[in-house]
Amino acid sequence: QVHLVESGGGVAQAGGSLRLSCEVSGGTLVPYVTAWFRQAPGEERESVATLNWNSGGTTYTDSVKGRFTISRDTGSNTVYLQMNSLKPEDTAVYYCAAATYANPRTYSSERPYNYWGQGTQVTVSS
Repeated sequence: QVHLVESGGGVAQAGGSLRLSCEVSGGTLVPYVTAWFRQAPGEERESVATLNWNSGGTTYTDSVKGRFTISRDTGSNTVYLQMNSLKPEDTAVYYCAAATYANPRTYSSERPYNYWGQGTQVTVSS
């Protein structure tokens, strides 16, 4: 059975950095696309960054461009989210997700992702 196991959340001060990790374990899943989503209290879950596993192509939501970087290690089936210059508005529960196939137009939608992590809390203090 496939599991996405996240780690690396915590508390950081504004301007600081955190790195999230998500290991895809179990089964023989090779993701087609992976993504990081986040959900702040009272808000809908939103896509933060996506990564095509084969090409390495990435997309970012506007609010994190230039600050966050999504990357992967194909050897360990791990996807990372490096978060720099953190802001209080980045506070949320962050989820990693993996899809076995997705139309590129849907990468930022929850719809194609059939595997999800349990979520990890990121809190940024001002």
